[in-house]
Amino acid sequence: MCCDKCKKLCGLLFLIAGVLFLLQDLNLWNFWGLNWYTIVFLLVGAGHLGASCCKECKTEAKKKK
Repeated sequence: MCCDKCKKLCGLLFLIAGVLFLLQDLNLWNFWGLNWYTIVFLLVGAGHLGASCCKECKTEAKKKK
């Protein structure tokens, strides 16, 4: 569904979001009042938007059909 480049980028975004939530849970850095599911929806939406614009993802989707 996604190319390796997009998978790595989405993984990196999820890692960053996870670290920020960990810092929030440890009361080390509390700068936002967002719920975890809001961030997940934003990241999934950004991933799908990025995959729809990526030429490599479109090529892989055509190969699988």
